[in-house]
Amino acid sequence: MSAYYLGIDVGSASVRAGVFDARGCCLAQAACEIAQYRPRPGFVEQSSDNIWSQCVTAVREAVSKAGIDGEAVRAIGFDATCSLVALGEQGAPVSVSPDNDDDHNIVMWMDHRAIEEAREIAATGHPSLKYIGGQVSPELELPKLLWLCRQRPDQFERAALFLDLADFMVARAIGDLDGAHEPERSVCTQVCKWLYLAHEGRWPEDLLERLGLDELMSRPAMQGEIRAPGSRAGTLSPEAAEAMGLSPETVVATGLIDAHAGALGMLGDDPEGSLAVIAGTSACHIAFSHDSCFVPGVWGPYWGAVLPDGWINEGGQSAVGALIDHVIADSRASEALMTAADAAEISHFELLNRRLDALEEESRDELTRHLHVLDYHHGNRSPLADASLTGMISGLTLDRDIDGLAVRYLATLQAVCLGTRHIVETLNANGHAIKRLRLCGGALKNARWLKELSDTTGLAIELPEERETVLLGSAMLAATACGDHPGLRQAAAAMSATARTILPDMTRQNFFDAKYRVYRQMHADQLRYRELMNTR
Repeated sequence: MSAYYLGIDVGSASVRAGVFDARGCCLAQAACEIAQYRPRPGFVEQSSDNIWSQCVTAVREAVSKAGIDGEAVRAIGFDATCSLVALGEQGAPVSVSPDNDDDHNIVMWMDHRAIEEAREIAATGHPSLKYIGGQVSPELELPKLLWLCRQRPDQFERAALFLDLADFMVARAIGDLDGAHEPERSVCTQVCKWLYLAHEGRWPEDLLERLGLDELMSRPAMQGEIRAPGSRAGTLSPEAAEAMGLSPETVVATGLIDAHAGALGMLGDDPEGSLAVIAGTSACHIAFSHDSCFVPGVWGPYWGAVLPDGWINEGGQSAVGALIDHVIADSRASEALMTAADAAEISHFELLNRRLDALEEESRDELTRHLHVLDYHHGNRSPLADASLTGMISGLTLDRDIDGLAVRYLATLQAVCLGTRHIVETLNANGHAIKRLRLCGGALKNARWLKELSDTTGLAIELPEERETVLLGSAMLAATACGDHPGLRQAAAAMSATARTILPDMTRQNFFDAKYRVYRQMHADQLRYRELMNTR
């Protein structure tokens, strides 16, 4: 019987399931939307029950589309956003919401309620913070836990268990939430989002005590074995197997954060020297190294977070696809754009790209020479690690038509790409030697975005043969956990390949060097404006 693997990706807006064969080819996939709740500005919540239910539906649909028997699925791998799940006895959801709805039991990664707690943790200067770039993002779990402890002590005490979302999915799949013992956790989630020091095999207990979170060490909330991604976590519980239409002998792998699954899915046989860029709603940049590299403002170095025998550093941009969508939706020309795209039977992005081609042919000059965007609309995740920063635009005119929107859209794309350049520059200044970008995510669908990224950074972009690299990374976890590959490096080499390479247009180098200087100056100017306004 042929071997098949399921990769399951829990993203911000949907759960996707993909069926893969032994070569890493996606035979079929299905997606189901998941709900988000925004009870207050800066608060973004989800429901673990909603996510699990949609996961089951997506799995059944993907297996049906693949035309295979569910019994042929040897193993499942999960990845998910780095969101915090609160559970009570027997795995029942516990509210994290100011509205007290127990169904809203997940603090999403993008939730920024814990900005002050993040600053407080950073101000301790604790030695463990050097493994997250010396700064603390509100997207990490410790600030969120500290917020819950202080702002919702009732719910904090009710919660018997706190899990990263990927770990919850694994525990739910194998039936490990009945309270009989503590669910295991992934090295990936714990080192990247919980400040676990995997290279030393310990928690920074003195920091937890200083923050008043040391009681978590004596509760199931932070207990359970911490295992390498791709380890065998168990097999599907009878209930989960029946719901998904799979065998209870199906192996379940220890999971990954979604961006890290994407990095695994495009590793190939040469991870060091490449930067994995996972570009979707936000963007994550993962760099691999044999030695630990300490990079200011960039998370890590994390030991064993993807591969069990190496380090990674993780940069990121908080708003990428979300920012591009915002700029388009915020324009008066947005409705006209959508109508024109529908009439042409193309996406609105393709229509904008075509208009840019025509405008460039007419002008024979860079359209954004005097239009500049600073893409910090949702703060800067790295390398500045300042969630309080905001977006800026220089060079606006009274244009209100589609062509004017197209140029603003281009300036936004370039700003996002300049943010990646800033991250690459910082990584290379601190021990890395990034020579190429390996890309996955929504950016793959946008040829203009790919061109601007290569030209902005001056680096070649390698595009994977299998574009669903996040799902593929989870399938690699599955193939390793059931023993079909001896390790994740071998699974990555066997199940992934490069389809084509985009080379930078070096004739634009001077233009982008100047744009980059403006980009950095805009940040300095914003800080200067704050200083002026704070003068009494």
